[in-house]
Amino acid sequence: MKNIVLSCLMLIMPIVASQAQILEPVKWSTSVEKISDTEYNLVSIATIDKGWHLYSQNVPDDGPIPTTFTYTEDGFQLLENTKEEEGHTVDDPVFEMKIKFFENKAEFKQRVKVLNNELSIVKGEVEFMVCDDARCLPPSYVDLEFNLSNSESVSSNSGKEETVQNIFEIPKDKEEVKQENTISKTSSKPENEEQKGLFTIFIVAFLSGFLALLTPCVFPMIPMTVSFFIKQSKSKSKGIRNAVIYGLSIVVIYVLLGTIITAIFGADALNALATNVWFNVIFFLLLIVFALSFLGAFEIVLPNSWANKVDRQADKGGIIGIFFMALALAIVSFSCTGPIVGTLLVEAASKGGLAPVIGMLGFSLAIALPFALFAAFPGWLNSLPKSGGWLNTVKVVLGFLELALAFKFLSQADLVLQLHLLEREVFIAIWIAVFGMLSLYLFGKIQLPHDSPLKYISVGRLCLGLVTLSFTIYMIPGLWGAPLNLISAFPPPLDYSESPYGVGNSKTGGTAMSSDHNDLPEGAHLLAPHQILAFNDYDKGLAYAKKVGKPVMIDFTGWACVNCRKMEQNVWVKDKVLNVLKNDIVLISLYVDDKRPLPEDEVVESQLRPGKKLKYIGQKWSEFQTIKYKTNTQPFYVLMGHDEENLIDPVGYTPNVDEYYNWLKTGLDNFK
Repeated sequence: MKNIVLSCLMLIMPIVASQAQILEPVKWSTSVEKISDTEYNLVSIATIDKGWHLYSQNVPDDGPIPTTFTYTEDGFQLLENTKEEEGHTVDDPVFEMKIKFFENKAEFKQRVKVLNNELSIVKGEVEFMVCDDARCLPPSYVDLEFNLSNSESVSSNSGKEETVQNIFEIPKDKEEVKQENTISKTSSKPENEEQKGLFTIFIVAFLSGFLALLTPCVFPMIPMTVSFFIKQSKSKSKGIRNAVIYGLSIVVIYVLLGTIITAIFGADALNALATNVWFNVIFFLLLIVFALSFLGAFEIVLPNSWANKVDRQADKGGIIGIFFMALALAIVSFSCTGPIVGTLLVEAASKGGLAPVIGMLGFSLAIALPFALFAAFPGWLNSLPKSGGWLNTVKVVLGFLELALAFKFLSQADLVLQLHLLEREVFIAIWIAVFGMLSLYLFGKIQLPHDSPLKYISVGRLCLGLVTLSFTIYMIPGLWGAPLNLISAFPPPLDYSESPYGVGNSKTGGTAMSSDHNDLPEGAHLLAPHQILAFNDYDKGLAYAKKVGKPVMIDFTGWACVNCRKMEQNVWVKDKVLNVLKNDIVLISLYVDDKRPLPEDEVVESQLRPGKKLKYIGQKWSEFQTIKYKTNTQPFYVLMGHDEENLIDPVGYTPNVDEYYNWLKTGLDNFK
């Protein structure tokens, strides 16, 4: 009897140990705040384990899976959007974008209006994704329930509050909790990164302000305005003071604009709009209009009545009059500054927070600075170049830049919708055409409306033309698969392309490929840009592995998995690892966050969440990983034979190339 008990324990212990790998780093609880007899706040509180990050509701396209709340709207009405806390925003080097996340604890509030007085329970669901420094979990779905009758209790520790936990209820042993808590903290510094981001916006806006100074609407105003202050002032010091007040008024006007934009839409709402498909399309159309205006097709002007009313106020004199003179400058010069200001606000909107305010501060300082300096040193006015055709040249150059930037927003919308209308080659071809035409313009080969006759090319214009031409030539190899690191943040990624492997390299060719890969089997593709034969279907991949006599490597991954991309970009590309992945194994990549719907005949009830259906492909592979391998983290790599038994213990995130290669070789040796 004793031997039987010991044998059972020996069988159970590995299962318990393996189940300890199933992680539940986020637990959800709910409460209700009563605002009035008909309005309530539905409060969802996420308690996050140390070292893990829960992503915001507002995540840029092609980033991690955002936290998303859905509510069963029956007997109540949603008011506004679900609000969230400030969190941390960092520049993510893998996704090449700013990403907001929460640590330790996060609170979300949804305001609702009750339409049915008998309503007592509101139900909802939250979809979310969490990562730590070494792994990510697949998207999880948790049911939420809000008891309106207990709305007096808003404390997260109240006994009336209902706690809703994640789908995995397997307890962790103390040793595993200790190991998780000792995972190294993120090396990024959110506050510093956010400050760097705002500083970058300030510098870009400041330089944009100087470009705006060199337009036909603003530049001629400098000597006119400064001379007016000097002549109207009884002393030089008073003239300087008035010009300084004038400059500060310009700053106040533009900063006020950025503040109003942020206040109306909200810091997070701006970011949400900028990452929305349809607003990306609107931004694209807006920048096209700005570009055409700069190129001379038409002028964007504010109503003359506005300028006339402001001029009348400016005649009053004193500080009030000076302020309205600055406002008059903003209105009169709008045809030149409007497109630049609009572009800055669009870019700042994608950053969220105080970015619009900081952007307008930098822009207005650059505009205001010359007025104050030339008023203090009027002799400098003689050194200013005379107004002429060169001012329109600056305006046209800005128009070409606006035109190129517009396609960045159209590309983002195309990527989200996966329409493949603006793939990498098309995007680069458009930029080559835009900057090629700009080069011809700078060399005087083409002229646009409002251009003065060009008798010769100045040295400055020649140098700028050479720079533009060099940049155009630099982009040409991008049509054949060159990475174009200088502009990597603008065009679509390499795998979003007509020829992911470069023009002239077929999907089945390449000297690095083995003869087994000459014809792609059913269900297989070549993983760009490594050209690794890969399957996204478990059964098809296993069948092919048996046919060619090779072991299988299952890659549990995700489109939004940061560390999965790090492994692919930093480890898989190494020659010795890449040679194994290409020639010695059959790769099956299963994406746990794939949001494509399952075929109707594959929609089944979840074994982990009774009563719930598996709706998406990613849910199928996530549940498969959890049930078969007792873990739910990504990346997760399994080397197995044709009997579907492991050749070696699976591994997760392994940034050390030698360690990962040795794991591969050991598994291969065990297979042989």
